[in-house]
Amino acid sequence: MTISRIMEKMIAFSEGNIHDIDHFIRVWTYAKTIGELENIDDETLFILEIAAITHDIACPLCREKYGNTNGKYQEEEGTLLVKKFLSGTGLSEAQIERVAFLVGHHHTAKGIDSVDWQILVEADYIANATEGSSSEQSINNFMQRIMKTESGKRILRSVLCICAEDDDICEDIHDPCLRFQR
Repeated sequence: MTISRIMEKMIAFSEGNIHDIDHFIRVWTYAKTIGELENIDDETLFILEIAAITHDIACPLCREKYGNTNGKYQEEEGTLLVKKFLSGTGLSEAQIERVAFLVGHHHTAKGIDSVDWQILVEADYIANATEGSSSEQSINNFMQRIMKTESGKRILRSVLCICAEDDDICEDIHDPCLRFQR
């Protein structure tokens, strides 16, 4: 199944919840962009894109079951949901298992040991930060402690207009920018 078909299936799964749809489309866009800029291989990018599209698959269930979309609940519930969602799509068992792992760890920043997991966490954070859920201190802390890809850091700074002193791209595009030291 193509990325476009998985996207279409996930949009239908979301039953008109515009916030959820908008969020996973933005996470997918950031993940795909970072993945391409980081030159990850085609198979890893394919898995990353599917994980980005489906990463919040458990949100409707979590709202109903727990009354919120706490990240740990999403991870717990999302693993089984995404496996069921992707069955019959033509993806291999190994591909489905990898996507399920990523969905089940997209709010876990400790122990990240692969580029697809790293990029998914970064892309989701960028999308969440643009929704106003992160303070300047939280953003700086995430960039310094969690973000590992240079592309992700550049995108986060550009999206939020946060420029480092030596950031030529920010000076060209954003004036004035909030300046801080890395």
